[in-house]
Amino acid sequence: MLLINKYFPALSNAQQEKFLLLGKLYTNWNKQINLISRKDIENLYERHILHSLSIAKFVQFNDNTKILDVGTGGGFPGIPLAILYEKCNFHLIDSVKKKINVVIKIINECNLRNITTQNCRAEHVSQTYDFVVSRAVTNITTLIKWNKKNVSTHHSHTIKNGFICLKGGEISKELKEINDYNYKIMGCKNYFEEDFFKTKKIIHVF
Repeated sequence: MLLINKYFPALSNAQQEKFLLLGKLYTNWNKQINLISRKDIENLYERHILHSLSIAKFVQFNDNTKILDVGTGGGFPGIPLAILYEKCNFHLIDSVKKKINVVIKIINECNLRNITTQNCRAEHVSQTYDFVVSRAVTNITTLIKWNKKNVSTHHSHTIKNGFICLKGGEISKELKEINDYNYKIMGCKNYFEEDFFKTKKIIHVF
């Protein structure tokens, strides 16, 4: 929680309580189902929650923004963003039913009423959204193929609607494959000083 408060000092008491609760919930559930790497649970706040929130440093979502989280896994980046943006609407999907079932329990425990969930493959989603977010779920070309139909053409933010992907490591090969789209790269190290973020990037494709 010290890390979250360090970079997001204006959280309400209710938001702080929910972020604090996430630590307990993920620690307990991760013993039963591998939501994140077992060896990584002690780094939950830095490598999963704060990493998810890097999107909030890149763009400030307007109220009523609709966001699709593809391949949410254990609920990242969707759940941390939903706590931060209480007046936005998040739809979290994953093809692994047992993960979505746990995500639903975590959402209910945190009383997050701005999240819906669906156990499905990404290409089966039919609604439209302002942004599609993902965290290392697949390569960008595949993500665009699955979900370009789901991006609304009505723009209301300082950046264009599109895909916001959290990536690590070498991404040049992926970017060469998306010549038909514009993109912007932002290093997470511009927002966070911890070593973990030195190689982490936000890719906005539009």
